[in-house]
Amino acid sequence: MSSRMGSRVARGGKAVYGARLGILMLEARFPRIPGDMGNATTWPFPVLYRVVRGASPQRVVRERAAGLLDAFLEAAHDLVADGADGLTTNCGFLSLYQAELARHVAVPVATSSLMQAPFIESILPPGKRVGILTISAASLTRDHLRAAGAAEDTPVAGTDGGREFTRAIIGDEPEMDIAAAEDDILEAGAALVAANPDVGALLLECTNMAPYAAALSRHVGRPVFDIYSFVTWFHAGLAPRDFGFPGSAR
Repeated sequence: MSSRMGSRVARGGKAVYGARLGILMLEARFPRIPGDMGNATTWPFPVLYRVVRGASPQRVVRERAAGLLDAFLEAAHDLVADGADGLTTNCGFLSLYQAELARHVAVPVATSSLMQAPFIESILPPGKRVGILTISAASLTRDHLRAAGAAEDTPVAGTDGGREFTRAIIGDEPEMDIAAAEDDILEAGAALVAANPDVGALLLECTNMAPYAAALSRHVGRPVFDIYSFVTWFHAGLAPRDFGFPGSAR
């Protein structure tokens, strides 16, 4: 009896259990529909959120998150202290903070969807490369690409010229025309492929584009990778699936 009791001892060390992934969130109020990283129903597993105060979309995207590093480091520390075993963020432009965040916490960090670019290129047929679709092509610099490990000459297109998606999110608007936002993404994706016929797959920098990935893939006839594909892969390493007996003794 005592042996059986001993095998069922629980051990602590965290404040929160059952949520392996921590997400550093911008401070914003625009709509977050299912598929958006900031909508908790998007994920097939529990997540922990921490909003970084002062980190508006405008400041992070168009102002290179200037002056926000300490706030992100503090929030990252808090998420790990609460129980996160790995961290990500909800803006691809935060690749600029990948090195600093990874040094600051003792868990894996995946700041940006852009980090998928080298892997995607490695699985494409010879002569094909990845193209990046972003919320602001004017703001996405070589520094962002370099920090994510992406080639600096990667083709990039943005929804900057559209009428809804960039306007509503960067402007942090309380309402967004979802159909118009989708049109912006489809048009930008089609333009990227038309201008670069060697693009064999698209990568969505913006985490808010994930709800439209399926429609975009159908529209351009190519694979589309996004923050959802990245984070579900990331989480699979944090919490590998147990397939049960006989592979597991459970």
